[in-house]
Amino acid sequence: MKTIMSLGYDGTYEGFLTCVFQTFEQNLEVHTITLENLMQASMFGKNEVVITDLEKANRVQNALKKRIAASGTRQLYWVFLSEKEGIEMDLLSYIKLVFKDEKFSTKDFGNHIVLKINQIAKQVHREKHRMEAFVRFKLTHDEIFFATIEPDFNVLPIILPHFEARYADQKWIIYDLNRNFGIFYNLLKTEFINLDFHETFSIDRNNPSIYKASEIEFQKLWQEYFSSTNIKSRKNMKLHLQHVPKRYWKYLTEKSTWQN
Repeated sequence: MKTIMSLGYDGTYEGFLTCVFQTFEQNLEVHTITLENLMQASMFGKNEVVITDLEKANRVQNALKKRIAASGTRQLYWVFLSEKEGIEMDLLSYIKLVFKDEKFSTKDFGNHIVLKINQIAKQVHREKHRMEAFVRFKLTHDEIFFATIEPDFNVLPIILPHFEARYADQKWIIYDLNRNFGIFYNLLKTEFINLDFHETFSIDRNNPSIYKASEIEFQKLWQEYFSSTNIKSRKNMKLHLQHVPKRYWKYLTEKSTWQN
């Protein structure tokens, strides 16, 4: 009889793929895969912390590419970034199916796990595009363009290429307030950073201690322009919300003057 295993990992995608490798290599009966700091003692199984191994992770990734191509492996990464509860086990079930079924298809929506993975990937992809569209930078006294986001999913790693390509001639930071990490581009390279915000720190767009006076003035001018060109009699809020859902308004300078 197989021992029921609960695997803990460091929260990285490489760490998760290492868990997948170990599951196949040791033919484990895995009950849960969770962050190592969230593991709980089990009366009926065994807990094990899996150390991230890039070589093993790459072997799993390369094997998946042979079965479902680069687009399929990218989809799995996006699903992992959804951070949905229990997503690791959903992904493990999907991966087992990939290697078990010789006729496996990423479009086999009659299979509930294939359908679920596809639906979550679409949700993450939609969030990615909206972040790319709605992020607004503000110039700080340090001559760095700064933007904050609070996405439902952990899309910061996958929006990075878009901003690297589009804003290659200026220094910028995009910071995820929900997950307390960001990306900083210094004209030469991009790196992930963590900022230690004081509890009294305010990132309000009109905070003169952070943003340059010219930036604050520009925002006011943009708000006035938007307000003056808005034709209230032609406002179609239902259509507008379809294109710009209300939860994204906090990123848009002009929305501070158009809340109804």
